[in-house]
Amino acid sequence: MAGLFGTDGVRARINTGPMTAEAVVRLALAAGRWFVDNNMEGRVGRPKVVIGKDTRLSGYMLESALVAGFTSIGMDCRLLGPLPTPAVAHLTNSLRADLGVMISASHNPHHDNGIKLFGPDGYKLDDEIEIAISELAAGSIALADAPDLGRARRMLDSVGRYVEFAKSSFPDDLRLDGMKIVVDCANGAAYRSAPDALSDLGAEVIPLFNEPDGYNINEGCGAVHPEVMAAAVVRHGAAAGIALDGDADRLILADETGHVLDGDQILACLAVAMKAEGTLTGDGVVGTVMSNRAFASYLKGHGLALHRARVGDRYILEMMRQTGINLGGEQSGHILMTSVGTSGDGLVAALQMLALLKRGEQPASQLFNAFTPSPQKLENLRGLDPILLQDEAVQADLGRIETKLGDAGRILVRPSGTEALIRVMVEADDDAVLEATMAEIILRLQKAVA
Repeated sequence: MAGLFGTDGVRARINTGPMTAEAVVRLALAAGRWFVDNNMEGRVGRPKVVIGKDTRLSGYMLESALVAGFTSIGMDCRLLGPLPTPAVAHLTNSLRADLGVMISASHNPHHDNGIKLFGPDGYKLDDEIEIAISELAAGSIALADAPDLGRARRMLDSVGRYVEFAKSSFPDDLRLDGMKIVVDCANGAAYRSAPDALSDLGAEVIPLFNEPDGYNINEGCGAVHPEVMAAAVVRHGAAAGIALDGDADRLILADETGHVLDGDQILACLAVAMKAEGTLTGDGVVGTVMSNRAFASYLKGHGLALHRARVGDRYILEMMRQTGINLGGEQSGHILMTSVGTSGDGLVAALQMLALLKRGEQPASQLFNAFTPSPQKLENLRGLDPILLQDEAVQADLGRIETKLGDAGRILVRPSGTEALIRVMVEADDDAVLEATMAEIILRLQKAVA
């Protein structure tokens, strides 16, 4: 995408590029100016922005920079403190704010940070708005007169408000009494809200990685390292395990045997259950180009279609709104349920799965393993400039590699939208073919820069 924004907001290593204090002030000035100029018709009073963050040390610096920019434009700031991205989306709409901001680099390590923007409806901004903000940030921006400067104040009950919202998505006639649940908070934004919500609903909670120190977010834990949570499930004899990422918009599960379940399995379970309840809208589920082939076959067997969007929850949501489908998500654990909220929400998705487990009266290993995934391998290639994928010869050779697989597999080679690397995915029915195809792709990409 042109300008400052990638597939999930603005993201970079802290104190570099768009993640310096100066650049973030400019971003706030530009975003504030756009919303003041384009979203205030018929409004009375000062425009308002809500700002949340995860637990990275750099969040303090970026929060201050955002406040400086927004108040310079004349926007009042409500500072929410550390809480999940979906909480910011919810509170932006609930508090009737004009703009919502989440300071987070999601699943990345502590030395990265990022900024995600939400419109007054609680949805992430359209590409066109992000491009317009990028253009404003590059030019001269009109500031407010002295009497019109904004104010900033902290909101003390933001976590409690989000916990109540998340619990409201859980069936009124159910409780989690007698159910032991492991929850890995990734030392991130849900370190309070996830254990609190589960405890309020009656679960015996085994919390992991809920002691953030500014540096340990996502470090060997959370949705990108679910094996730690899975081992704890077996060790504690829990019914299931939940792993969230740094800003808690992703969910990865484990059943009682420690088997890890990704977003495709979660979507499969939810889709069939929602169809049976009559709450699934549209003709299926929106996934991505990464969604497993066996997932698509499973849905087809239940009379449902898999619609593949570009990678990134913003593009999934865009297709959901276009098709009238209210369930979508990614293998990585972004689960979007537009009948409940406007953003991927790891805690809300977990509560829906736990409701199925409570009602099902069967162990998670029987209820949650909906299909056997096709063999799939993922590699992240660092040190290769993603621009090489624009080379016609490279694309032609990749096409020939996929043609050799025929109906027995597929490949996907794409630049990351959040990091400077190339992501390679191979699916094949045969493990030997899978390994050989992956090796051939990597060799071809390395040859392109030799």
